[in-house]
Amino acid sequence: MVKAVILVRSPKRLIAAKLGKLEHVYNSFPVSGQFDAVALVQVSDLSEIRDITTKIQMIPGVERTETMIEIQKSI
Repeated sequence: MVKAVILVRSPKRLIAAKLGKLEHVYNSFPVSGQFDAVALVQVSDLSEIRDITTKIQMIPGVERTETMIEIQKSI
């Protein structure tokens, strides 16, 4: 499993709710600061992160995204 945090800038008020309806987004919420919403994503393969980011960027009103992929240290 691969987890990622996708930060979204959008002046749309309900952007977090729209993010939560996307497949593989297990949580989304509005935030204050440089970005307006966060989408928490879990997928089976790293390549799927790009697909989800592309879908988010195609939502009307989305101005910018930034993706952070979780890095786990093997024990």
